[in-house]
Amino acid sequence: MVMENGIAAGALAMGGAAQAQGKEINGMVINAAANATNSANAVSEENKESAAALNEATSAYEAETGDERAMSQDTHFPHGISHDAFVLQYVQPGLVGLIDGTVSSLAPIFAAAMSSSPRTAFLVGMATALGAGVSMGWSEALSDTGKTTGRGSAIVRGVITGGMTTIGGVFHTLPFLIPSLRLSLLIALIVVAIELFVIAWIRYHFLHVPMKNSLLVVTLGGAIVLAIGMLLGVS
Repeated sequence: MVMENGIAAGALAMGGAAQAQGKEINGMVINAAANATNSANAVSEENKESAAALNEATSAYEAETGDERAMSQDTHFPHGISHDAFVLQYVQPGLVGLIDGTVSSLAPIFAAAMSSSPRTAFLVGMATALGAGVSMGWSEALSDTGKTTGRGSAIVRGVITGGMTTIGGVFHTLPFLIPSLRLSLLIALIVVAIELFVIAWIRYHFLHVPMKNSLLVVTLGGAIVLAIGMLLGVS
């Protein structure tokens, strides 16, 4: 009887230990599940933040590209052509002519003024402007039909280039109608400065070249040609 009671007590003790161990295991399982849930929630929050950042970046990119497309498809230009086509077919030919007419004519005009008289400088300047206008217009029209490059009508580009070349050379020639050499030179230099600023602004506005850099490059080119003309004029 005593033995049976001992066996029963041992069995109860073992059962209690097993029950305690089971509770401990259940607690560990519950803790592991809680940790897994917390980790999943953290990952979910990170995914939400990443998705939000991605959506924000995508929206910014779409807005930027949309602005670029809107700019390139601006219908305020002639015949509803795009911004890029307008620059290619009209601005670039005109800019080439204006630069050539303004810069290339400086040397002969100022050389003639320094070595002779304002009237001689005026005649040289007009001859240079008109001759260069015809030459540049002819060259532009004959050098590219526009069919392969997509630069538009050769005749239109030739007229634009030739006309702007003549304009670029005529404006700083007109001051030499003044008989006084010193005054005509001063006014001509002011006109040249204005012309160079206009060239720099066109490059800034249509070609998106920084204004400071554009002014520096354009002024440097004009100064070199002007110095050549003056050095030849006083030699």
